Amino acid sequence: MATDFLWRNPEPRSSYDVVIIGAGGHGLATAYYLAAQHGITNVAVLEKGWLAGGNMARNTTIIRSNYLWDESAAIYEYALKLWERLPAELDHDFLFSQRGVLNLAHTLQDVREGTRRVNANRLNGVDAQWLGPEEIAEVCPIVNVSPATRYPVLGGTFQPRAGIAKHDQVAWAFARRADALGVDLVQGCEVTGFVKDGDRVVGVETGRGRILAGRVGLAAAGHSGVLAERAGFRLPVQSHPLQALVSELHEPVHPTVVMSNHVHVYVSQAHKGELVMGAGVDAYTGYGQRGSFHVIERQMAAAVELFPVFARAHVLRTWGGIVDVTPDASPIVGTTPVGNLYVNCGWGTGGFKATPAAGWTFAHTIATGEPHPLNAPFSLERFTTGALIDEHGAAAVAH
Repeated sequence: MATDFLWRNPEPRSSYDVVIIGAGGHGLATAYYLAAQHGITNVAVLEKGWLAGGNMARNTTIIRSNYLWDESAAIYEYALKLWERLPAELDHDFLFSQRGVLNLAHTLQDVREGTRRVNANRLNGVDAQWLGPEEIAEVCPIVNVSPATRYPVLGGTFQPRAGIAKHDQVAWAFARRADALGVDLVQGCEVTGFVKDGDRVVGVETGRGRILAGRVGLAAAGHSGVLAERAGFRLPVQSHPLQALVSELHEPVHPTVVMSNHVHVYVSQAHKGELVMGAGVDAYTGYGQRGSFHVIERQMAAAVELFPVFARAHVLRTWGGIVDVTPDASPIVGTTPVGNLYVNCGWGTGGFKATPAAGWTFAHTIATGEPHPLNAPFSLERFTTGALIDEHGAAAVAH
């Protein structure tokens, strides 16, 4: 295994078989699977900033597959199965912890949606349970299940195999293995345009010169729409800030992950002891890596209501990422109207948990020119045919 890539930033060669734009989790996973599964090692991953410095470093580390619709359940469950074997495959301990995920129900509509999703999950082979308030208190004793609260807990779904992982270490694990297989990881290399021959992309223009490529994959979360326009087509995505925060270190008190779609807050405890809390996407579009104060304020109020024990915890730092959101709140992974150009975007809040499956299917699509059955439903064409997946709200988290 190569160990020196952390210190070297190779000058890009004049041409590659494949260029991946974006060295986040999805870009690095795609490069790894291109090399490991398809034997394509003449690959460059180009990153405007530094490896995993974008959304991969700005998420709440949650991994789960309890999605409602068949298409979503399939790709996220495959991702979870990959997560379960990745520490051994990549020979890297990125602290994958299957501590389970609770999705709380606070209204009758929440209960109906949750029980429906549990049944759909079971039909799709996804582990899922419906828990009453007393059972929730057994799984996570610090949740306030009193009926006298502002957000009474009427029940919730529970996926035992779900959990968390240390996001930056996931990126480094993929990067190390891709580097060892011969992939060039080029930091500080912004893509400013595309080299075209008719209706085909044959390379990219960068801040470090022109790079020719047989195939190009877009995997730059939050900026896919900008890059697509530079290539000559439009994507049905909007970019929104998505923020989260961590507290100071605490003794272990929070044994699982708890999410509440009704008030939109999700809370886990990191391995070192920080409480990790996330909110929903900001309503406005933008590229700032920070969010609105009123969103984080509502998030904190909800968290303290659900977890009174957190009332005196101190915020250590806040941050924001930039997510692509599609009209049906489901990703786009596949071909584009421009030849030799492929796109992986629109994951909304689901990007981190999908990382290995997104990379695996995107690598398959680039290598073969055709989508894998797992990502075929997530094609760009669905927005013209009307075959929308429409995971909005059904994913137990509002995008």
